[in-house]
Amino acid sequence: QVQLIESGGGLVQTGYSLSLSCEASGGSSSPNVMGWFRQAPGKDREFVAAIDWSGDTTVYADSVKGRFTISREDNKNYLQMDSLKPEDTAVYYCAARPLRVTVITRAPTGFQYWGQGTQVTVSS
Repeated sequence: QVQLIESGGGLVQTGYSLSLSCEASGGSSSPNVMGWFRQAPGKDREFVAAIDWSGDTTVYADSVKGRFTISREDNKNYLQMDSLKPEDTAVYYCAARPLRVTVITRAPTGFQYWGQGTQVTVSS
């Protein structure tokens, strides 16, 4: 059973940066596709970014493109968040697709493993 442990997050002012990390453990191999989702109070969980096993293919939500950068190294992935806005405030979840799947999807239902979530708050 794959476990995802997130770290990072916190409270920052508008325009500042934060970095999130996620480490996968417990599986027979590292997940091929890892990503991040976020959920604000009263809203559905939404896709933020995802990356494939090589790191060569990345996908971003339009709302974060150009401000967020996802990267990975083996069983870890990172989300660098720059130029943060109040609307980025949410609980951020690390997620991974089933181990043998190599295709990136934006759908939460396509991800099998989830972290516990970490709060990101951006004050205006």
